[in-house]
This record gives sequence, C-alpha cells and structure tokens, in this order.
Amino acid sequence: MIKGYCDPKFQKVYDIFSDAITSGFETGASLAIEYQGEMIVNLWGGYQDAKKTKAWEEETLVNVFSVTKGVTATCISRLIDQGKLDPNKRVGHYWPEYSCNGKENTKVSDLLCHRASMFGFKDGIPPGSFQDWDKFTHALQIQPPYRKPGTSQGYHALTFGWLVGELIRRVDGRTAGSYFKEEIADPLNIDFHIGLAESEFERCADMLMLPMENIKLPGEFLKYVPNFFLPQILKNFKAALLSGDFKEAFQEREGDDDNYINSHDWRLAEIPSANGHGTAKSLATLFGILSNGCERDGVSIMSEASLQHSITPHSSGPDSVLFGAPIKFGLGYELAQGIATVGNISPTLNNKMFGHAGVGGAVAFGDPEKGVGYGFICNQQHNPKELYRTSNLLTAGLYSIIT
Repeated sequence: MIKGYCDPKFQKVYDIFSDAITSGFETGASLAIEYQGEMIVNLWGGYQDAKKTKAWEEETLVNVFSVTKGVTATCISRLIDQGKLDPNKRVGHYWPEYSCNGKENTKVSDLLCHRASMFGFKDGIPPGSFQDWDKFTHALQIQPPYRKPGTSQGYHALTFGWLVGELIRRVDGRTAGSYFKEEIADPLNIDFHIGLAESEFERCADMLMLPMENIKLPGEFLKYVPNFFLPQILKNFKAALLSGDFKEAFQEREGDDDNYINSHDWRLAEIPSANGHGTAKSLATLFGILSNGCERDGVSIMSEASLQHSITPHSSGPDSVLFGAPIKFGLGYELAQGIATVGNISPTLNNKMFGHAGVGGAVAFGDPEKGVGYGFICNQQHNPKELYRTSNLLTAGLYSIIT
C-alpha cells in the first residue's frame, strides 16, 4: 500500500508511516521530509475517498486547514523583509477602515500572534459564497473586538485568514493566494495553492470529517471544580472553557453540512487561514528551503535574519480559545511546543521548530538547527486525543535518528 522513496537510514520513519496506513488508522496520507537540502523521505499510500476506490498518489492534493497559516506567515515574513509591512505599526496605518469600535490601537503583530481579540464573527459567519472576500473582511472591519486588543491570546482559527489576508492585499495589491503563487510557489515549483483552480479538483482527496457533535471537548468536568483545588495550568483550562471562546472561534454556519469543505465554493475561495491545498512534498520543500538559508536555485524568499525574527516567540498564551494552553506564536508561525495536546508540532523536541498544524491532522514545519523541512498530510480527521497521533510518532521517529 505504500509507494515512494525512503532513505534506508530512516526505515523507522517508513515503518511508522506504513503502520498508520495498513492499520486503517489513516485512510490516505503522504509524508515528505527534507534533511539538509535533500529529500530523504517521499511516501504516500491509502485512499482519497471514504469508499476506498481511488488510490492516493504522489501528486494528490488535500485541504490542510491551518497548516495554511504557516504558508501565509511566510508571505507576511517576506513582506516584512521587503520593507512593505511593519509588525509594530497599527493595523489602521495600512487598513484605515479597521480603526473603529475599539480596534484603533491594534498592532499588526496582534493580528499575527492571535492577540487582536477578533477570533470569531460576533454576528455569525456571513452566509453565502466563501469566495466573496469583501463580505468577510467588511464584517470583521466594523465589529468590535471580544476584548481589548493586545491583552490576551485567543486563536483566530478562521478569522486570521481574512484579517491577515486583507493586510497583504492592502500593502501589496495582490491577494494572499496570488502573492504566494507569484512570489514563492511558481519560482520555486511548490505545489501549494491558497484558492484552488477548478482544473486541479481531480487531484483532490476528500476530507473525511467528524461531525461536530461527535467531537468531545476535554475536561468539561473542570467547570465544576473550585479554583483552589487546581494548579495554574488547570485554572487556565477552566477559564478558557467558561469563556466560550472555543465555540466562537470554531463557529458552525447554518446550512453548511460536514462535507462543505469538499465543495467547489470552499476550494475555489481564498481563505489564507484554513483552505490551502497542497502535497506533502510541497510543504517539505517550502520549509526545507526556509530551514536551509531561505534561498534555493537563486531564488530568495527572505533573509535569514527576517526568518529568525519571525520565528522568535512573540506570544505564549495562555490561549483562551485552545483551552488555556501555553501556545507560542511567532509572527504567524506556530512554534515548538505548539497547541499542547491538541496540535503539537513538536511533542518533546527543540525550540527552533516553526510551522503549523491543521485541524484535519496535517502538520508542516521547518527546523533551521537541523536543516529539516517536514510535511505530513492526511484526509481522515480524528478526535482531539488522536488528532496528531501519526505525525507526532513520525516526528519522534525522525528526531530519534537525526539527534
């Protein structure tokens, strides 16, 4: 069931990937790893659909959800490197209409680090086509924040895309998808798309999502435990549960069924926080380039100094959306020791990892200390406790060999 290439030194990684597919835990998946500029692993297997009628191929695309944020963060870092964007300036400097209703002092870095307190749509996610960019940005532009911007961290699961994407459009003139394609993807032959052309749909695997009612939030009982019995980390967890911020950030839209993320409308739209489609190889290549000098074949994404600034922790929780976890963010990148037990790109490893995890189970990261670029994508969503099981095992296996 497993095809592709694996350097014999990394047989342990192959075995972990193979077991995830042959056991049926993953329906379909692919894994690619660059190490010091060389693609040492490029594997794929399983199926693109629930009925298991269409085999997963090397060039199979899948929606990687919030892994897209790590790609968008790369666009932002390039714009900062080019001098077009200053993370210390107020958002209103670039987007004047945003400066209203309590958002006047929001800094660009607040948007990038999930500190803008705009993690949901107060009137619900706007109805209609996801391709109507102005409708979503206008709704966010005019609403007040949930709390004073800059004072707390709350993961902007969906809204990050429109907020940061509008910043890109304001300073560059292009959409996030066009900017990434023209500045990074095409010059470096990276098969990743923010906004997918209809001609590419035939390569897409179906995302097999769990119904929201089947997803059980952990630790609900803590709501009823007095604070004096709890250590600080569980107090943070309890406060996050009581806040209701998770439900605001992961709102469901009336009329959208569990399959809407496989719809033409969703795939065609540009949502730079949640609907990037790509291959594992494309993600390993992108983060491999970033982890090995930020340049390849005469094409530079940014300076190494700009990358280092972007992957320095700028916010470290507790995160009011993600259960009070001490998640660290750079300028858009999720950093090592990321989304705790619900999306950790680095379970026990070093602090130089940067990238992002997605709610479907995909993970991509770079590690400039080791020269690693890593991409794992899959199409079977699991419950929170098992959501990143395969990727965490693969990552641990990889680092047991290279450290």
